[in-house]
Amino acid sequence: MGYLKTGILMAAMTALFMGIGYLMGGVGGAVIALAVAAAMNAYTWWNSDKLVLRMHGAQPVMPGDRMGLHALTADLARQASLSEPKVYLIDTPQPNAFATGRNPAHAAVAVTTGLMRSLNREELAGVIAHELAHIRNHDTAIMTVTATFAGAISMLANFALFFGGTRERLGLIGTLLLMVLAPFAAALVQMAISRTREYAADKAGAEICGNPLWLASALEKIAVGAARIDNTAAERNPATAHMFIINPLHAHKHDNLFATHPATQNRVAALRAMAGQARPEAARQPARTGVPSTRRRSGPWS
Repeated sequence: MGYLKTGILMAAMTALFMGIGYLMGGVGGAVIALAVAAAMNAYTWWNSDKLVLRMHGAQPVMPGDRMGLHALTADLARQASLSEPKVYLIDTPQPNAFATGRNPAHAAVAVTTGLMRSLNREELAGVIAHELAHIRNHDTAIMTVTATFAGAISMLANFALFFGGTRERLGLIGTLLLMVLAPFAAALVQMAISRTREYAADKAGAEICGNPLWLASALEKIAVGAARIDNTAAERNPATAHMFIINPLHAHKHDNLFATHPATQNRVAALRAMAGQARPEAARQPARTGVPSTRRRSGPWS
C-alpha cells in the first residue's frame, strides 16, 4: 500500500507541474514544463549525493575507523543484501542521520557526531538499518525527484504573473492564487510522500537489524536531541529536512499534513507493536550483525 500511495502522490506532483505549464502556455507550455522538469531531475538525480553531502559538510569515514562505524554499516548492508554504501560523518551536535544517492549501487549513509555520542551500539544499528532500508527501497531517488519537482513548481508559479496566457485563463486574482496555492500543494505532496516512506523504512530497518526496539529507542533519543539542539546546516538548507530520520528544523511536533515526518510517538508505537508480534525470545536477541548485547552502556562513541 505504501508504494501505491507513493506512486499516486508522484503522479499528482507531475500533473500539478504540467497543469501549471498548461495554464501558462497551453499544450506547448505543458510539454515544455515536463521537459524542464525532466532535465532538472536528471541533473539532481545524478548528483544528489554529492550536493547534499557538501551542503552538510560531511566527511568520509574510512574502513577501520576507531568508532567501528564503517564496519557496522558494512555488516548491516550485508544483512540487507545491499552493496556497501559510503559512510560519512557530519560534525554537528544534533543527533540525526540520513541516506542519499541515486540508487543502491551509488548510495551513502551520513550520521552526525551528536548521534554517535547519544546512542549505544544497538540503537546506532537501528538507525543505520533504517537508512539502509531507504536505500534498498529507492527512497533516496524518490525524495530527490519530489524535492526537485516542488522547487520547479514554486519557480513556475512565481513566473505565472509575467505570462499573458495565465492571466487570460485565470484573471489577475486567479493568477495570484496560483502563485500562492501551487507551491503549497506541491509541499503537501512532498511531505506526504516523505511520511509514507518513513513508516516503510522503520519497518524494513527493524527487520534488517533484527530488533524493532533498538530503532524505537533510538528515535526517542534523537527526537529529544533534535528538539533542543540546532542543526545549522539543515537550517540553511531546509529543503533537505525530509531526508533526515527525524526533522532537524524543530518545525513540526504533530502528525499532520504539514509535517515532513510522522510523529515520533506514532513511529515508536508501530515499532513496539512490531516487536510484540515477534517471538519474545527473538526480540531479546542481538541482530545477526555482530552487534553486542543491549545491556551495553549508552554513548560508547564519545
